[in-house]
Amino acid sequence: MNTETLETVEINLDRPPTATVIWLHGLGADGHDFETIVPMLDIPESLPIRYVFPHAPVRPVTINAGMRMRAWYDILDIQVDRRVDTEHLLESADLLTDLVERETTSGMPVDRILLAGFSQGGAIALHVGLRYAEPLANGLNACRQLRGLGYGVLWREYPMMHQVCEAEISDIGRFLTETLNGKNTPKIE
Repeated sequence: MNTETLETVEINLDRPPTATVIWLHGLGADGHDFETIVPMLDIPESLPIRYVFPHAPVRPVTINAGMRMRAWYDILDIQVDRRVDTEHLLESADLLTDLVERETTSGMPVDRILLAGFSQGGAIALHVGLRYAEPLANGLNACRQLRGLGYGVLWREYPMMHQVCEAEISDIGRFLTETLNGKNTPKIE
């Protein structure tokens, strides 16, 4: 485990959770970014979920003129196949892995932990989810890569820019409910 840990915003219930969702924000945001979405997910009360929203480390971001901001890794250029700071990416992946291990140590089964993320946060969640030693409950190029690896993938597009919309939030809530109720189990064929 790392000696560094991520500060988090956590939504705990008044009863023991049966699942944990660790949700990572995007570049320049913080752990509070998706906190307000939780009530909009419309998760049934019969599915008590603990939500953990970590804050990314503060670091200079090259594409933003070196401005210091919360970032899971430095983005070195803006091209589609952009170069990123692999050292920071792996550091953030280790920090997320530590959060997963914290949850399992507290008694949450690993297959009841779901990783989610937006933009940079999604990249880190995907990186860790595909490499974690045990299966966790789990863009278009990522979709193709996952299908190429044998994962079942559902791809949805929404009429918006780089943001989150109401229809997407509704779909996320449905996905979480189905996945954590065992109705949407990812399989490797």
